[in-house]
Amino acid sequence: MALELQSLKAERDKLKEALRQIEADQRRVETELKAIRQREIQTKREIEALSTLIDLGESRDEEPTSATPAKKTKKVQA
Repeated sequence: MALELQSLKAERDKLKEALRQIEADQRRVETELKAIRQREIQTKREIEALSTLIDLGESRDEEPTSATPAKKTKKVQA
């Protein structure tokens, strides 16, 4: 009976150690996931910023053709 108990205790200790390793791996993976999420958020922000700059640039390109005659008109009137 004592031998069986020792065997069970040894198996339990092995499982506890395996669980500690799993938990350590889990923490490592969670840390990596947080870093990846931060990179994702940063990339999305950069995309949004570039899209805004593109929109501004396109609107400026469209404005001079319609605004230029108005400016010339003002200069002529002055």
